[in-house]
Amino acid sequence: MTASSTPSVRPADPGRRPSRLLWLALPLVISFWLRSAFAWIDTAFASLLQDSQGGSLGDASIAAIGLTLPLEFLLTACWVGASNGLTARLANAMGEGSSAKVTQLKRAGLQIITALAFLFIGLAAVVWLTSDMVGLEEATARQFRIYATVLMAGSAVSSFWSILPDSLVKAHQDTRATMWAGLASSLANVALNSLFLFIFHWGIFGIALSTVLGRLAGLAYASSRAARHERRRMAQPDQQVPGHLSRPIFGILILAVPSALGFVLLGMESMAVNFILKEVPNATSALAAWSIFDQSVRFLAMPVIATGVALLPLVAKLKGEGRLPEVRRELGVGLKAAAVYVVAVVTPVALFLGPFVARGLSDTEVTEALVQNALRWIPFAVAGLAPFLLCRATFDGLQQPKPSLIAAAVRTLGLVVPLVWIGSKMHGELGLSPVSAAAVAYVIGAVVSGLGFFVYTRRRCARPEE
Repeated sequence: MTASSTPSVRPADPGRRPSRLLWLALPLVISFWLRSAFAWIDTAFASLLQDSQGGSLGDASIAAIGLTLPLEFLLTACWVGASNGLTARLANAMGEGSSAKVTQLKRAGLQIITALAFLFIGLAAVVWLTSDMVGLEEATARQFRIYATVLMAGSAVSSFWSILPDSLVKAHQDTRATMWAGLASSLANVALNSLFLFIFHWGIFGIALSTVLGRLAGLAYASSRAARHERRRMAQPDQQVPGHLSRPIFGILILAVPSALGFVLLGMESMAVNFILKEVPNATSALAAWSIFDQSVRFLAMPVIATGVALLPLVAKLKGEGRLPEVRRELGVGLKAAAVYVVAVVTPVALFLGPFVARGLSDTEVTEALVQNALRWIPFAVAGLAPFLLCRATFDGLQQPKPSLIAAAVRTLGLVVPLVWIGSKMHGELGLSPVSAAAVAYVIGAVVSGLGFFVYTRRRCARPEE
């Protein structure tokens, strides 16, 4: 933090200003959990697919979904990066009371969104043309081509346009609107999945298309709520403070690009594991097992992710209001809540429900065994993610993206990917399957990076004068 970032710093008064983080996070937790739970519908429906001769395509389809996750993570990275940059700038401008800056930022956001849409339509074309060149088994390559292409091209149209209304409602700290938008998208996705799969028999194409079209329902709701909030804000006299941004697009991108790159680096972790596992014996089973592990970690980490999403605009507004000393307290509340969640929820779910998940989503005994051995490491993976995600949200809210980007690079390039590669080479000596070795290596990298980033963040937040 710099002394020049605000004209004055008001002291925190915990007695009069109790923490708002958990109240803001709760609707997002519900929303993100529901979205992630409904995302399992894709995997569940994919496990039922068959080819024209009646043979099972379940493992191949789940593997295709797992192979698409890094690409979807790239899409999410761009979405979250743009949203975080726009949300932080909007919340800060609203905290200052500058409607002129808000208007500038909304226009700049639309220009960034348009560029992202064209970029991912091009990426979808690349996936369609090159999916047969990555050395996959024929059935897996075919399912991957269809699912990934439809998801990337369709999301460029249906997903990116929700960045602006979503950023506005979060900047207004209306996290309930985000919850209802997510629920609308999820319910539409389930309904369309059933229609396209069981009535139209469109296979994995229908599964991907239902995800794309389902997001339009959430976009419509979020747009309506954002417009209502903006009408109310413009009517308030304290929002007429003069102000002007000389380069609003640059102001968003300077926050968005490091945030997006941080998510890209996280996506590289999954991509690296996929490329490593496609070379091991029983590659389809290994890829399917890692896909289930990866999705399980993301599902159970959703409350932590949601808390980070709530923390970012809260920190940005505290900064705009000059209440910097309250930032460290809000971060501490989030970390304590995450610790309780991992112990009370994640651990028993992973231990007791893991075998049922493995049995229900696997075609073969080999896949089931690989999944069961990997799922036991989920609590440690979520525990490592928690401080990393919350500390990153804190720096993004303070509009200081550099520490988060450096931490993400160290985590992915210095820890997770090298450790996974070493584990894959030594899994026999360790007495583990390749999937279990990858899971253990991932956990070690996540825990070490999470603890290191937490220590660094506490020290920085303890020195608000810097």
